[in-house]
Amino acid sequence: MSENTRSSPSREPTAEKLLIADDSDLNRIILSNIFQADHTICEAADGRAALEIIRQSGESLCAVLLDVVMPEMDGIQVLRAMKAEGLLEKIPVFLVTAQNSSDITREAYDLGVMDVITKPVVSYVVRRRVNSVIELFRARRRLSAKVQRQEDQLLDQAKKMAQMSVGMLESLATAIEFRSDESGAHVRRIHDCTVYLLQNTALGDNISRDQIDQIGIASITHDVGKIAIPDAILNKPGRLTKEEFEIMKTHTVQGARLLSQISQLKDFGAYQYAYDIALHHHERWDGGGYPDGLKGDEIPIWAQIVSLVDVYDALVSKRCYKDAYSFTTALEMIRDGKCGQFNPKLLQCFFQAEPALRALLYQA
Repeated sequence: MSENTRSSPSREPTAEKLLIADDSDLNRIILSNIFQADHTICEAADGRAALEIIRQSGESLCAVLLDVVMPEMDGIQVLRAMKAEGLLEKIPVFLVTAQNSSDITREAYDLGVMDVITKPVVSYVVRRRVNSVIELFRARRRLSAKVQRQEDQLLDQAKKMAQMSVGMLESLATAIEFRSDESGAHVRRIHDCTVYLLQNTALGDNISRDQIDQIGIASITHDVGKIAIPDAILNKPGRLTKEEFEIMKTHTVQGARLLSQISQLKDFGAYQYAYDIALHHHERWDGGGYPDGLKGDEIPIWAQIVSLVDVYDALVSKRCYKDAYSFTTALEMIRDGKCGQFNPKLLQCFFQAEPALRALLYQA
């Protein structure tokens, strides 16, 4: 295959090339003379060579002028190949023919040719028709590039907002850790255990990976409302009185209220999960929890999971009001309902995954 190029000696050719495919030397010369002042001209004397140039050049071709009757492959065959490869959406093609066949014209337009130009060509007419379409394609490419840049900018802004939201949630969780007797690794363990259960058990069925990541992030703010609880109650080294416990219980409502007042969080995917978890992670399967007395599947599954892993971690960790229980004792207490009632399916998945969860707690 060979490719011939022509350009005007009096004008620097543009980066875009215009392909003229015609088996007649005279026709190629005529068309080249019309367009060489504005474009770098490349030529092909048969359809197969033209198709190879098109494939190699891609969108650096601003247009293709295609004869119908050519050896190797005719113009319609070239059009069919370009259509199959999605090239006609990117490069405008003009069929130039001396044949007056309605069937050829109809198929050419059906395939996606921009225009059918009959021979002999009128130079100023064909130049205007071709250059007008070329400029439309240029404008469309510029617009597409601008839209892509705007989409990239929006995506970058969204990522920055997400990072800021995650940082905000982590800061809130850290503030609670400093005020309470919980270790700094507590929220990380809650996150890791929550994500593990969703990724590796039936609890995560019909929940996407992105949603699981968001739920994991949301889990770290389960106790954010404790920031409103007085230190004397939050860190009391013993059993709370009834009045104190009623105050402690308000951390669920306080947490949800706090999250709802941070407007930047509301556009973050984890917000609704964080709100649900903060508000409902002390609800119980039998309806005996707080603050709303939800029961059964009225409790969002992500709040149920965080509730259980929070209890699990609290039992095996030392707190200001208790020593750490052994894992064996903790599991017995959970199984016997001494720490509240949980979803039977949740418990089944939890006990199956517990060896792996225990390893996560040790790592943390």
